[in-house]
Amino acid sequence: MAFEPYRVQVTTYRLSPQGWPPGLRLRIALLTDFHAHPRCMGEAEIAAVVDRTNALAPDLTVLLGDYGSQSAGPVPLETIAGILRNLTAPKGVYAIQGNHDWGDDREARRRGHGPTRTERALRASGIPFIENTAVQLDLPVPLWLAGLESEDTPRAQEPFEWFRLDTLTRTLRDVPVGEPVILLAHEPDVFALDLDPRVVLTLSGHTHGGQIRILGWSPWIPSRYGLRYAYGHVVERGRDLVISAGLGSHFVAGRPLRLGAPPEIVIVDLERQDAPTS
Repeated sequence: MAFEPYRVQVTTYRLSPQGWPPGLRLRIALLTDFHAHPRCMGEAEIAAVVDRTNALAPDLTVLLGDYGSQSAGPVPLETIAGILRNLTAPKGVYAIQGNHDWGDDREARRRGHGPTRTERALRASGIPFIENTAVQLDLPVPLWLAGLESEDTPRAQEPFEWFRLDTLTRTLRDVPVGEPVILLAHEPDVFALDLDPRVVLTLSGHTHGGQIRILGWSPWIPSRYGLRYAYGHVVERGRDLVISAGLGSHFVAGRPLRLGAPPEIVIVDLERQDAPTS
């Protein structure tokens, strides 16, 4: 409670996803789960994260949701968005929402649709918002960035698999056949499904790495699949997923708590590594 929640690390992954465009190098910074509160991940801490992220020189920075804290006296969403507008990346800064951005907005839930207060704050700060949208990045070769809405939106339906795959199909409707996509999904569970083959990399948060992790074990993971998608780099069926432990903390007994799962800025360096010819 006194040390680890404030010890923001930089975690770097070097990946060569299946289907990655040859000759393309791309560095992505991933920031998620701020849960911004003056007692943990306050204004000064967020500003420091922004400065450290910019210093890492990402080509692209993505924000994966859960910006505000659920504890009393949080940093206002408008203040968070105002600090995040200082992020810089030559290929853009893009944002989606998390479950708490919906779940904590009583007015949006009453209406049954957005925009949420989070969405309004991000857009007002000039941060592109790509919920259920795909955008083509400004690169020498075709590459798309797509963002999925949270599972906690009012329109979420069961069964889970049908809802998520239907949402993804609509999100990728403008992406040409065969062109690769990086998918932003706050919750990692979508990775277990039979994803569209155009999705070459999925980036997620939500789990906080368990927030308490002892020798790889966590007492509770907010996922249908338990430890399977708790944290880190996961490869299944030749596909890549990166799950960040996030930046902020849920409060326990009125205090932030992390153990074995320090907050982190995630860097993903992407480049195709073809097997050498004999």
